[in-house]
Amino acid sequence: MSTRERRDGRRVRRMFHSFVSRWCVVAAAVAASGAFCQDERVKPPSPLSPVPFQRVSIRDAFWAPKIETNRRVTVEACLEKCAQTGRIANFARAGGREKGPHAGQRYNDSDVYKVIEGVAYTLAVLPDEALERRADEVIDRVASAQEKDGYLNTYFTLERPLDRWKDMRHGHELYCAGHLIEAAVAYEAATGKRKLLDVAIRFADLIAREFGPGRCLDPCGHPEIELALVKLSRRTGEERYARLAGFFLDQRGPREGRTPFGEYAQDHLPVRDQSEVVGHAVRAMYMYCGMADVAALTGDPGLMAALERLWHDVIDRKMYVTGGIGASASNEGFTRPYDLPNESAYCETCASIGMALWNHRMFLLTGEGRFADVLEREVYNGVLSGVSLRGDRFFYDNPLASRGDHHRVPWFDCSCCPTNLVRFLPAMGERAYATRGDTVFIVLYIAGETTTLLPSGRVRVVQETEYPWSGDVRVVLFPEKPAAFELRLRVPGWCVRPPAVRVNGEPVDAPVADGFLSLSREWRSGDQVDLSLPMGPRRIHADPRVQADAGKVALQWGPVVYCVEGEDHGGSARNLALSPEAEIEAAREPFEGAGSVVVLRAEGLAVDRAEGKRVARPARLRAVPYHLWDNRAGGEMAVWIPESADRTEVPGEGATLFQNGARLSASHCHRGDTLLAMGDGTIPRSSSDPDLPRMTFWDHKGTAEWVEMEFEVPRRVSRVAVYWFDDTGRGECRVPASWRVLYRAEGEWKAALPLAGRPYGTALDRMNAVEFAPVGALQLRLDVQLQPGASAGILEWTVE
Repeated sequence: MSTRERRDGRRVRRMFHSFVSRWCVVAAAVAASGAFCQDERVKPPSPLSPVPFQRVSIRDAFWAPKIETNRRVTVEACLEKCAQTGRIANFARAGGREKGPHAGQRYNDSDVYKVIEGVAYTLAVLPDEALERRADEVIDRVASAQEKDGYLNTYFTLERPLDRWKDMRHGHELYCAGHLIEAAVAYEAATGKRKLLDVAIRFADLIAREFGPGRCLDPCGHPEIELALVKLSRRTGEERYARLAGFFLDQRGPREGRTPFGEYAQDHLPVRDQSEVVGHAVRAMYMYCGMADVAALTGDPGLMAALERLWHDVIDRKMYVTGGIGASASNEGFTRPYDLPNESAYCETCASIGMALWNHRMFLLTGEGRFADVLEREVYNGVLSGVSLRGDRFFYDNPLASRGDHHRVPWFDCSCCPTNLVRFLPAMGERAYATRGDTVFIVLYIAGETTTLLPSGRVRVVQETEYPWSGDVRVVLFPEKPAAFELRLRVPGWCVRPPAVRVNGEPVDAPVADGFLSLSREWRSGDQVDLSLPMGPRRIHADPRVQADAGKVALQWGPVVYCVEGEDHGGSARNLALSPEAEIEAAREPFEGAGSVVVLRAEGLAVDRAEGKRVARPARLRAVPYHLWDNRAGGEMAVWIPESADRTEVPGEGATLFQNGARLSASHCHRGDTLLAMGDGTIPRSSSDPDLPRMTFWDHKGTAEWVEMEFEVPRRVSRVAVYWFDDTGRGECRVPASWRVLYRAEGEWKAALPLAGRPYGTALDRMNAVEFAPVGALQLRLDVQLQPGASAGILEWTVE
């Protein structure tokens, strides 16, 4: 071990004990004061303490290579892009070091802060003097931009210096401040350097002076400051920062002296009265993180009850099998319960990261394994899909189906997702272990080790496993002296059979509670626990109310969700079917860039079209982990696989979905929209309603298009009504130039003739109905002629 490594190790140990003591001080102070607590008779909980990232070493074949790729590639890519796009230069310009206007979005400062935070975690994993010097140079620029009173925001300093705190709905000032605080706390913990922390404290002190009763009353339109202030409170031992976090939470919803920002910003109701997850998905997750942090300090029963209700709403009704959340691109967030379309699924990478952060906090708050199960689902699926195996290309949105037109890219104008990934991945270690009193929790199974300090003494914990491909986990304990303590091992929710456990080779019958297997005894150095979690291919079926997944199945191995890609099936994946009786085989196979992974295979069907008819032929299906998709040649992808040939989508048939037993198809549907919007029964407020799912022909303009509805049995129809989508002022969709209804009878398409010669309507803001003599139809079609230079869309289509 080098002199620097020994010095770094001593520094990390000192900082860890300092962190623990400060956390205990602030937790005790806030709990004793009853801050924010609505019922002083309720005893505050005894939250768990995570083992900090500095004290966890990861040495497995799954996460360690990804963290190394993040260090070598993703950190460099994000630093380079932040420089190329002017994000770093903004600080030099605001500090007077160079001339020029503000570059990019008003919230671009936050990307730089997140990269610094990622660098901090990276340096804790592997010290790197050159990388540390580069980070210090960026921090110098950040510090130069701070104004004399502590204010720091390059957009407002350079572009709107007289408008501080005047645009709390959209300005993102407190959002950026929160990411500054998170970066500062992490960088000081990793390097011992206080420069950025001092900058953050000065800014936080200014915020504390300017916000509060009798001062500025608005919270930020994008939550983040709340969780950051709690971090700062823990780091400094200053209770006032935690109180300020509570103030911002308490200000949400109708309050005297301010106008709420509405559901989009989770500002429609007081936080303790909220029960349904609404609005922007990332904002929701960050707010719930802040609520959980304050609840952990205070034991506030109102916050804890609201968090429980909100958790059930998103988990039970609004989460994808991949852990993705936020179905709609229009609000980057939530719509109706069970509205989970696949191809148009938004599932922002940041939202999955937010879900992981929130559920980790919920686990620490309660010690219940169900929250750790969601954390695990996120990190192995929804989060990891956001970055390529090479580490230099990213998904912003993560659909569960693709026609081959969705690919990762190097950067975005709004690049919150790449910079969120760069800080999330190297901090994986802090999510693996936790302690409470004389109990050690193993939360995530990752080969490596940690050392934790219990009341009974110091304990080194070593994990050996090939998880997630194998359910066999060996835990070796090295207490510094024989000591009695409890070891809790998580039993994942995907386990369909009880796990087997041995201690020093002897089978034991250990109780399971709250999702954890408990082993209490006197432990000696070298004691070995062998846990065997039964793994096998699993078929997952969606809730019947999720129309997009009716008649389909998803596959899972351990915590990993799978998909089929066109790369393995002659270019097509959406024409595949897997019958319920098919046997699924699992095998370890090499995957370029990912080492050896478990691949699932089965005999299924591939449906094609020949001589105008659908033809099903036997096909060997190969499913790969969802997080690996789009790392080879681009092509089709599907997570949900039809269980019968009639549910497949054949190349050349256009977009196809099923709703209420009818097959919906179209000549074209934009991948950000969904056919299911046409028949969801929701009547829009207007033709430009931005909060509803929609079907559009975008980006086709001026063309002849169609949508079809095919029934399982012939249906008598005499009336059709359409609510057209029109986003004049925002986009290029307009009502169509013309349209007509056709029905299929006796093998031919026939035009439905409107009664009394009434025209087919294209009026805005209402259903355009057309009536005709009753016909018996197995299929209905709307022929739609788009206006020249414009596209069109449908919000609702009813048939009577």
